[in-house]
Amino acid sequence: MADALAIAGLETFVVSLPIRRPHFWAGLTATSGQGYVVVKLRLTNGVIGWGEAQTIRSWGGDDASRYGETPKTALAVIHECIVPALEGVDLRQFEQVHAAMGRAVRGHPYAKAAVEVAIMDAVGRSLGLPVYQLLGGLFRDRVPLAHSIGLMDVKAAVAESVQVVEEGIRTLKIKIGVELERDVEVVRQVRKAIGDAPDIRVDANQGYRTWREAVSAVRRMNEYRIVYAEQLVDGVDQMAEVSRHCDVPLMADESIWTERDVVRIATAGAAQYLSCYYTKPGGLWKAKRLLTVAGAHRMLSDINGSGEMGIGNAANLHLAAAAPEIVLPGTIPVTSTAEVVRTKVAGRKYLDDIIREPFVYEAGSLRVPQGAGLGIDVDEDKIRKYQVA
Repeated sequence: MADALAIAGLETFVVSLPIRRPHFWAGLTATSGQGYVVVKLRLTNGVIGWGEAQTIRSWGGDDASRYGETPKTALAVIHECIVPALEGVDLRQFEQVHAAMGRAVRGHPYAKAAVEVAIMDAVGRSLGLPVYQLLGGLFRDRVPLAHSIGLMDVKAAVAESVQVVEEGIRTLKIKIGVELERDVEVVRQVRKAIGDAPDIRVDANQGYRTWREAVSAVRRMNEYRIVYAEQLVDGVDQMAEVSRHCDVPLMADESIWTERDVVRIATAGAAQYLSCYYTKPGGLWKAKRLLTVAGAHRMLSDINGSGEMGIGNAANLHLAAAAPEIVLPGTIPVTSTAEVVRTKVAGRKYLDDIIREPFVYEAGSLRVPQGAGLGIDVDEDKIRKYQVA
């Protein structure tokens, strides 16, 4: 086709932003936020699009069924497999884009997501449309947030919880899964400090050793009103046992990567909620399809991630904007830059960013960016400043 849009050039960068504090969870052996991949894609019409992948080597699925990605593996897959596979593909045809990437390399969804987001950004800019319009249109214009309290000293967790509630956060996600008594105590003390109104959800990141241990933890924590519990154990079968033995709703995260996983979890009764990323399915297009399948099984979802920088967070917001299934507060960052600070602590992962204008934060929610593509202006000087590879 004469008006087809194809790749004219693609550059990659590995960026590490200065962090506000380290963020840890059960099973994490690499510091999140350090060494994320940025893609700059140029179309044949000259339009530029941007993508991002949060590569973490120790992140994966049930029973090691999914494998972590590092910056080096992502760069190799992008340049050696994905870019050659997309030669001659009309990038406006998103199903064809994913089919070509799938034929070129099995797995590596984060590398694929970085390229796909850059494609959608560039195509959206070319058409004068926001990415959410490419995903089906605007369903909501703001996304409620949950602030994640990582594994830390109980006293520090309580202090941070109080501060983010003061900044407008209405849902806290407390990381657990290391030791039952400690986990119950941090939930107890946080609830005592913040009062009855804010919601508390907990996330074990598969940390509990057995489903019985997980059930015991949830029953004890529920005395302090937890609204749901995320990925307490490894494996759908164990999750299903937890679900059968406790009244608190369960959310699946590590167990869900594709729409087929949604069907498997729903059939087993292993979770009622799911945590959706644009990266885990391999891009925004596939994440939207996963959410449609979840909706068919009456499963609710949030938007989750791994401390996205501004490009990735824009992708989060556009996905949430277009998906009616996203009804739960998501643990995505509140982007700030060195020049424009949206919050002191609430949702804040980094002390600076690679986009010029952070997203608007209002009363515990982020406004969806408007404008063509992702609706962001990338600061290439900041990319060079924080580039590590």
